[in-house]
Amino acid sequence: MACSFFFEADTVGVEPGQRHAPPLDLRACALCAKPLARNSDIFMYMGDTPFCSDDCRDEQINHDAALARQQASARRKQQQQQAQAQAQAQAQRSAREAPAPAAPVSAAAVSTKANVSVAS
Repeated sequence: MACSFFFEADTVGVEPGQRHAPPLDLRACALCAKPLARNSDIFMYMGDTPFCSDDCRDEQINHDAALARQQASARRKQQQQQAQAQAQAQAQRSAREAPAPAAPVSAAAVSTKANVSVAS
């Protein structure tokens, strides 16, 4: 006996309590807002976005790709800035935690020790 869920309609994007997804709005092009005729081709993008022509759809695809590249570039730049800030903070912590260098010994102090004679 087959399970009933194999035969149910696709419920992706369905609100809780609803059985089916809301119908798509196919009245106008999503880019140029040109009315879509019932007897004309409809060019779909991203599953539920209608366009009147291949050109409108391609324009939206190119726009989305440029936006994705811009967002990726901004994320990389932000990550680089965060890495630089962390490296600077680590360098500052290391500088504060490093032991102070020993005081240099003066030449006069060395020469007085060398002139000491031992009586036997």
